[in-house]
Amino acid sequence: MIELVLTAAGSQRVRFAISPLEEVLGAVQTLLGVRSHPAHLPWISEAPALDVPELAAVLSARHYLTEFLSPPPEGPETTAEAQLRVVRATPPHQVALELAMVDADLSLLPADPAAARNLLADQLETVWNTLLAPQWPKLRELLAADIAYRTRLLGSGGIAAMLAGLHPQVRLTGTSVLVDVRSGERLEIDSRGLLFIPAVFAWPNVGVITVPPWQVSLLYPARGVASLWAAAAAPPEPLAEVLGRTRALLLATLDDPAATADLAHRFGLAPATVSAHLTALRGAGLLTSERTGHRVLYRRTGLGEALLRGEL
Repeated sequence: MIELVLTAAGSQRVRFAISPLEEVLGAVQTLLGVRSHPAHLPWISEAPALDVPELAAVLSARHYLTEFLSPPPEGPETTAEAQLRVVRATPPHQVALELAMVDADLSLLPADPAAARNLLADQLETVWNTLLAPQWPKLRELLAADIAYRTRLLGSGGIAAMLAGLHPQVRLTGTSVLVDVRSGERLEIDSRGLLFIPAVFAWPNVGVITVPPWQVSLLYPARGVASLWAAAAAPPEPLAEVLGRTRALLLATLDDPAATADLAHRFGLAPATVSAHLTALRGAGLLTSERTGHRVLYRRTGLGEALLRGEL
């Protein structure tokens, strides 16, 4: 059991972030069979072959994968490129410390920690460019929707409400977040706060970053993964006749909040076209919007839900 004590300073900095490199690690582990979720089977069947034996060796571990390969992100807008710069700047002594904790055969890696770090960073970049970057708008949309949902819970009911449905192994007791995992640790959250990182490929696991000097972070499975690779359902035909097919499709799609660019990428439309349709739907009271960082997320209103169900 890991106990994360929310000190007075730490409790003021409970926040969320998106980690592209955490998705890289999870994707490779999914392809290796270390992690599994039936929803990812369509993606696995289409995934290209990868030649990253050293990275695969590290990620074949069952219990510890290192922290420096997916350093805690700054926030929801963190890019893979920014994280890769952090990876390549990790001091060799930190690399050696963390690789020594990995429960896997790492004999393929160079003995020199700096050389091992650089090789692994290059392979992370290869996986990102080949496997994740083409799918990133869709993945990011799902992660942003999860953060929007959790943030609303945090704002309306505090951390207890936010944690209630986060993961069966995570709960709040008094002023401590308890995480039911194999390791045992008690950490006081410092002024950097506690970082929550949703992940597409995390299921069924929850993880905690506790190795200094990294910020304490809790990684958990994002909501909505079961529908990630499924084809978008066609909107009801009567609704399409009234609103037009594209507007009806957008309305039917927004079970979770999404941004203009993500919807444009998903449906192969110009962002300006999607923006015009979303603006019209919002003007009709069928959608609402809220700003999260640099992004504006749209979601259905109660009126939109009723119209979609054919109750109007």
